[in-house]
Amino acid sequence: MPDPGAGLTEKIVTLPDGRKLRTVMAGEGRLVVFEAGMSAPASSWVHTQREVSARCRTLSYDRAGYGGSDVDPHDRTLDRIVDDLVALLDVLGETEPVVLVGHSWGGPIIRLFADRHPERTAGMVFVDATLAEVMSTKNAKIAARFFALMALIARFGGKGLIKKATFRNGVSPEITAADVAIMTRDYACARAMRAGSREAQQIEGALPLMRRLQATGTPDVPTVCLQAGLVERGMTEWRPRFNQWAADLMAAVPRGKMIVVEEAGHLIPQECPAVVRETVFGVVEQLP
Repeated sequence: MPDPGAGLTEKIVTLPDGRKLRTVMAGEGRLVVFEAGMSAPASSWVHTQREVSARCRTLSYDRAGYGGSDVDPHDRTLDRIVDDLVALLDVLGETEPVVLVGHSWGGPIIRLFADRHPERTAGMVFVDATLAEVMSTKNAKIAARFFALMALIARFGGKGLIKKATFRNGVSPEITAADVAIMTRDYACARAMRAGSREAQQIEGALPLMRRLQATGTPDVPTVCLQAGLVERGMTEWRPRFNQWAADLMAAVPRGKMIVVEEAGHLIPQECPAVVRETVFGVVEQLP
């Protein structure tokens, strides 16, 4: 099995339907669950998970088809992904409320989990999370085609190109070369891109659900939304709108707060990991 990173422990968990998911755990205390973005495996959290594990118990995992987890024969709908997360926590015996941290597509995942299971949600951290307004039908189709293309590029030796395109703003000096190598190993590969493409194919069908979840809001728990402040290529028009939509959502949350990470682009966990770490600690400190 692949090295999960220093200080992190890997465990294979079998779901009730027989599929196996690769999990990574560390630390003690309140459980913090990390959800990665589309096409991203558990190792995208390797640095942040280790840092947060200094004060909390942590869990990241490869969703179906990523890293060391089995491929799911069913469509990778948003509902199906959350079904897997619930089943995973159940098998692990984690029935107490958890803090949910979701980056990009991980945002709708933790939002649906909280909608279904408010009693199991202790706090939430959205990290430049995908919103229905950003992910239009057109953009959803583009995403599916993009990840399929990346899978071909990875298959034919283009891993370096994928790494360069992914970390276009660089990586924080806090993150070691060893951790960057682990992230690249699990992300810049055909397997991850195929899994991302399968999830992206279901975005269009998920848009009505995403709109309903955003309109309903989140449970009355400590909630923070981290948004990118760096305007990346192609985001000149969209970034201000994106951040305003996120601000409006947080304004409707009883204990919600939005923080703009001015120096970071979309990959806040890799570009400014300290902000993510301190935000998680801040949410945990508010819990009884």
